[in-house]
Amino acid sequence: MDYILIIAGTISILAGVIGCFLPVIPGPPISYVGILLLHFTDVSHFSVEFLVFFAVAVVIVQILDYYLPILGTKKFGGGSRGAWGSAIGVVVGLFIIPPWGIIIFPFVGAVVGELTDGKEFNAAVKSGFGAFIGFVGGILFKLAVSLAIAFFFFKDVGYFLWQMIKSIV
Repeated sequence: MDYILIIAGTISILAGVIGCFLPVIPGPPISYVGILLLHFTDVSHFSVEFLVFFAVAVVIVQILDYYLPILGTKKFGGGSRGAWGSAIGVVVGLFIIPPWGIIIFPFVGAVVGELTDGKEFNAAVKSGFGAFIGFVGGILFKLAVSLAIAFFFFKDVGYFLWQMIKSIV
């Protein structure tokens, strides 16, 4: 049973890291499932504090991921239409020229949103840049949490595999 949980956990960890870049896949929560699966094996038992810490980190980073593009848009002078345009751009970017679309279209969406709100082109581009910065910030926060979880997962699995190999040799 441990091997099944380790394989499922490995898949979860890898899917979680990939999910940091794809907005439709909640990367950090999936990574957290991977560490929970490992916790329920005989390979590793994480402390309650460890599990709670990462659960809180996952929740915070998921919330930030939704608000950073909006905050970036507003910080750079944009309004609600720019923020909505950025959010729509993320979804459109998934289907048009992936993976580059999820990088380009939040910017384009924010600019179009601001232009429909009557902003001048330079101001619209500035708020679009803010949306882009917020989007990239969200990716970096998600990636940091997912990679930290992956580190602890693979550290323990690697040690387990090393011990198994040593016992065979």
